[in-house]
Amino acid sequence: MARYKIRNRTRNSMLATEADLADTSRKRRVGLLKHDHLPPGQGLWIAPCEGIHTFGMKFPIDVLFLDGKKKVLKLRPHMGPRKISLCLWASSVLELPPGTIASTETVAGDELEFVKLDA
Repeated sequence: MARYKIRNRTRNSMLATEADLADTSRKRRVGLLKHDHLPPGQGLWIAPCEGIHTFGMKFPIDVLFLDGKKKVLKLRPHMGPRKISLCLWASSVLELPPGTIASTETVAGDELEFVKLDA
């Protein structure tokens, strides 16, 4: 699975040091459902994606909806289990450990940078 380092270029802060890419139907369907937590520095980038749910999840996550240029369109901090969130203008979604949005001071309009890590 492809992994990325993701930085908020606008705030010069690190969002994830190792984020997996969910770019197939199967990977997008499973997402983080098999996890019991998401360690700091990790994340899941779901592409393409306009909406997510947390039914079956065991922990809350921070969620960023991104446009095609990886600009933050919408944020859902501390999204708990059994929730749905959509952004019809989004082209992808970044799921992060809870508290990441607050600790990095990420807001709508911020531009993110994705760097693919070597396998």
